[in-house]
Amino acid sequence: MSGMPKAVMVASNNAHKLQELREIFALAGLASVNLVAPRDLGLTCAPDETGATYLDNALIKARAFARAYREEARRRKWGELWILADDSGLEVDALGGRPGVQSSRYHQDAPGGDGCAALLRELAATPDAQRTARFRCVLALIGPQGQEHIFEGVCEGRIAHEQRGENGFGFDPVFLLDDGRTMAQLSPIEKHRISHRGVAGRQAAEFLLRLEAT
Repeated sequence: MSGMPKAVMVASNNAHKLQELREIFALAGLASVNLVAPRDLGLTCAPDETGATYLDNALIKARAFARAYREEARRRKWGELWILADDSGLEVDALGGRPGVQSSRYHQDAPGGDGCAALLRELAATPDAQRTARFRCVLALIGPQGQEHIFEGVCEGRIAHEQRGENGFGFDPVFLLDDGRTMAQLSPIEKHRISHRGVAGRQAAEFLLRLEAT
């Protein structure tokens, strides 16, 4: 397939991730590419994310959804499609890099599903100098012929002592930036300029834009 694709399927039905990626692509000048979720196409796929790294899990998801799409496309005579998978998490230095690839599970297993509150309890006795942390995102993009492209973004910060802000999702309310605001206190545009997903997403968008010239 040559040229820039008109649509890319995101290997997730997570509405927050899908919306962020749409906004990131638009900011990168790629609003013309339609990002769709598997449910938009009636696809069902639930790969086991058993990888030890973000890259492992991103590739597991991207490859599984690529196979699922190809099978359905043959049956329904659909055209070719690129697949984009995201795996990301929060790495807290005082916790040895946890929750890391288990960030989603950390939220799910926390009382009331409040991973931010659980994290603050774990770090209650940890001084500011030892509360350093980072968000990391790895995107795996698979083309119609199976070609794989990897993009990674990192955002450094530290863990606050309380939740602040109403925007974003996940650990955003406790992720403190150098300007004293949490990620959840940023506007979407401010967040996308510096966030781990924003950095990786821009790389992916720029790659797709370069395809326009091929």
